[in-house]
Amino acid sequence: MSNIKILFLGSNDNPVYNWLTNKGEKVLCTENTISEDFVLDHKFNFLISYGYRHVLKKNILSLFKKTSINLHISYLPHNKGADPNFWSFIENSPKGVTIHRLDEGIDTGEILVQKKVLFKDIEQQTLSTTYEILHDKIQSLFYENWNSIKNRRIKSFPQKGFGSFHKMKDVSKYDFLLKKDGWNTRIKDIIDLNLTYEN
Repeated sequence: MSNIKILFLGSNDNPVYNWLTNKGEKVLCTENTISEDFVLDHKFNFLISYGYRHVLKKNILSLFKKTSINLHISYLPHNKGADPNFWSFIENSPKGVTIHRLDEGIDTGEILVQKKVLFKDIEQQTLSTTYEILHDKIQSLFYENWNSIKNRRIKSFPQKGFGSFHKMKDVSKYDFLLKKDGWNTRIKDIIDLNLTYEN
């Protein structure tokens, strides 16, 4: 696709947004909820969601014909929804990052590219450090594949199986674990917790 105009849903200090603008792409960035009129008035023909906090409705998605994507820091279909990094350790599910098409569900769209992530020195890592690593990986994956995604040279494929899904409030069950150090909680503490439950 040439002469595309991109709607970037996320913060304006997002590295992906800055990378796109530095590449000369025409991009408008917002964290706000958007309307059908907003999309039509600006004549957007591509949508990128990364860290966006609102659910997009069918009338918005219908304006983008296979040109709306989301960057998600889990190995879909595992850990859809909120706090995917946290749940990947709690549930001992595959870790990774995924770029997928947007549909009416939450993180349920067809996959364009994804990559598993293996953390080094896992017992020295925290929820915060692994979160940062995943964001570095999803950003790199996007940079490597953007031209192919933009020009529709990547064939998407459906997610297999349901995997898992979590809401933001679900973490409250583990407040006791995060009470002391929050997102600086060591992965070792989560692994030890799982071993305790298994025994």
